Amino acid sequence: MSLALLLGILLAGGLVAWLSERWHKDLPRWLSLVTIGLALLQLVSSLNVLAPDSFTLVPDGRDASSWLIHYQLAWIPRFGISFELAMDGLSLLLVLLTLLLGLVAVASSWTEIDFKPGFFQANLLWTLAGVCGVFLALDLLLFFLFWEVMLIPMYLLIAIWGHENKAYAAMKFFIFTQVSGLLMLLSIITLAWQGYVHNGYYSFSYFDLLALPLDSTLAYCLMLGFFIAFVVKLPAFPVHTWLPDAHTQAPTAGSVLLAGILLKTGAYGLMRFSIPLFPEASMQFAHIAMSLGAAGVIYGAVLAFAQSDFKRLVAYSSVSHMGFVLLGLYAWNSLAMQGAVMQMLAHGVSTAALFMMAGALQQRLHTRNMFKMGGLWYYMPRMGACALFFAVASLGLPGLGNFVAEFLILVGLFAVSPVMTAIATLGLITAAVYSLWMMQQTFQGKTQLATKTTASLQDFGGREMFTMAAMMLALLWLGLYPQPVLDLAQPVIDSLQALVTISPQIAEASL
Repeated sequence: MSLALLLGILLAGGLVAWLSERWHKDLPRWLSLVTIGLALLQLVSSLNVLAPDSFTLVPDGRDASSWLIHYQLAWIPRFGISFELAMDGLSLLLVLLTLLLGLVAVASSWTEIDFKPGFFQANLLWTLAGVCGVFLALDLLLFFLFWEVMLIPMYLLIAIWGHENKAYAAMKFFIFTQVSGLLMLLSIITLAWQGYVHNGYYSFSYFDLLALPLDSTLAYCLMLGFFIAFVVKLPAFPVHTWLPDAHTQAPTAGSVLLAGILLKTGAYGLMRFSIPLFPEASMQFAHIAMSLGAAGVIYGAVLAFAQSDFKRLVAYSSVSHMGFVLLGLYAWNSLAMQGAVMQMLAHGVSTAALFMMAGALQQRLHTRNMFKMGGLWYYMPRMGACALFFAVASLGLPGLGNFVAEFLILVGLFAVSPVMTAIATLGLITAAVYSLWMMQQTFQGKTQLATKTTASLQDFGGREMFTMAAMMLALLWLGLYPQPVLDLAQPVIDSLQALVTISPQIAEASL
């Protein structure tokens, strides 16, 4: 029940924030902060009150040792559809990331949004509710419902509060996600029908659909339905083309949510659903998935270096970094999967910070073109120092979370495919090139701005520095003391690996 209450807080808080704009335009953002704070308190309190009898054994006697909370309520029993929510270590980490970056998104939009601020904050909170639902839902139709719930408010955030080409970017985002989502829905319904044929009853529960005996060709087709939906949201090469446009045109808070958490729903879906539900088909497909991941690492890095728009550079860097996640997941060993989880968290924090930086620059300079900047460190030293920190974090500086994540992925991947590892390692070199080039064009060298513009530049204030400092501490903690995160993720990884075993023939095919 505590998980349902967490989602209810976010949904109700969004409605209250929307209605509150009629009283004062500043009230919605304060209500958003309070709502997310209450959701965090609800999450922490639900974990604190856990006792041994609070753990619920999952249906059909499967091991529930990796699950912290499991809640199930009949919804449409005739078709075996239930309101089933559960949380394990992986879900907990991603829900925490979602809520904390929700606070960052509110902070980044504090002075940016003047038009309908209540409706803006409502869509922001409803996006958070949809993403949390994706990370918690274990009934596959409920999962699909939350998958769609997070799509609609994000579309509105881009379409209403975006920049010059917002309508095109929002529609492109909607079409890519909606079409791929319908493929997943078709796979879900077919999988549930196969469950009825095998078990004699309808069920959309994750636990009832695991280990179903499926024809190999059917399993491969259903796996592709899930895979396409998740890699579009990841996004992976070559279905990434919606991302640069969406990031570039979205308001700062929208970019923070897109990069920080929405991309992670694709990685989570692969890890939780696509591979465990179709283990043999997934492992047969592993070499193709890893090839797409390696291609994305290099392609995203090269395209990032080719950009003059600050936001598009960071967007293409996300394609590169999320390629590492795809490699780690389909290597499917403990080290690589731990690295994939760490990459989700570290990338979420570092890229959200860079997009907040991009939004601050655009608000001050009214441009995203780096060739029209230069020399900004002299006028805004605090902003320059923050940008340098997150730039070197993104390129994988030792001591920060991104380094730990990519190192674990590459070590785990090497045991499966040395060739893929060598290709992916090139992405580390190109990341250093585009990250430092970004710093050079923006904050170093001779300024390209008019004297009148430089005279009015404002450095980061207390609110922005507090937000940046919190994200810096998070990356330092992930880089210097990642053990708590690894300990939370390890039981989940062990349980997933027990469902999926790599045969020697498949492992050889992946080399």
